[in-house]
This record gives sequence, structure tokens and C-alpha cells, in this order.
Amino acid sequence: MNHATPVSVVIVAAIAANNVIGADGDMPWRLSTDLKRFKSITMGKPVIMGRKTFESIGRPLPGRANIVVTRRQDYAPEGVETAASLEEAIRIGADRALSNGADTLCVVGGGEIYGLAMPLADRLHITHVLCEPDGDTVFPVINPELWAPVHEKRVEAGEKDTYPTRYVIYDKKAL
Repeated sequence: MNHATPVSVVIVAAIAANNVIGADGDMPWRLSTDLKRFKSITMGKPVIMGRKTFESIGRPLPGRANIVVTRRQDYAPEGVETAASLEEAIRIGADRALSNGADTLCVVGGGEIYGLAMPLADRLHITHVLCEPDGDTVFPVINPELWAPVHEKRVEAGEKDTYPTRYVIYDKKAL
């Protein structure tokens, strides 16, 4: 757990082999198996995302406090809280987590938010999608000097998945 917040900051992402995570405001794959895992990881915990990610989802994720980071002061979709910065979103998320008995908040995208969150995160839940699609949004490089894999599972493509994946949990190394 980092010292800036009383809860763990966890990043949850699906990343292609070339670090692509998005194309034209959507994910460049269909991974039903991974969406089920995403739901199990994030359910009951606050989720933090950027405005574009929220708009690509199209609605608040049920069963979770949704916090959207946006520079637009007049942005106020129903069912979400907004924050002007990632730091503010993490403060709000930590409050929501503690009041709901959770010890974790989840950062769920997109690219810019992931980049800002990497130095603040304690753990990464990464689905490595075994493909190299074209895309316009990428995930920051996971530096092996800073992050250690602590769990790994290969997942064959199910009938509703476009690619096989490798699910890895990374913990930040104590430096």
C-alpha cells in the first residue's frame, strides 16, 4: 500500500502485445472471459476512469462508485462523481472505499489515466492480449525493475473471445 492513501491503488487493464489498449474509442477485441474477471476484481470497489473511457462504456458500472477524471467543470453525468485530477479522484475513491469496507480502489483507464496512475499504484491486474492490433491508445511500459509478477494464468480464447490471453498480477517491488 502506498503512503499517499489508506487503501491500495490497483490498475486493471487489458493490453495487447504492442501495448495497444484502444482504437477509435473502443477496445480492439472482444473478451467475454476477461470482462467477467474485470467485474469480479472491481465489484464493490470504487473505479476511477477518464472521461473518454467513461463515455466509451456509456453508463456507470453498477455495484461500484464511479469516479470520472475530467477537466470539464460542467461535466456531470448521472450516477458518477467527477474529479479535476487523478489525485483528487484517488482521495474521493479512498473515502468511498473506506466507507464501503473496501481496502482497494481500481483505476480502469484509459491511456492518459494509466500513465498518471502507474507511479501511484501498488498492484497491476493485467490481461496480456495475445495480438498486435492497430490502435491509438497505449498502456505505459511495465518496468520489470519496478514490478514483479506474482500470479500468472494462461487463458485460451473462449467462444466469445477474439484472442487468447495471459492474465498476470504484478506487485510493486520494494525499492
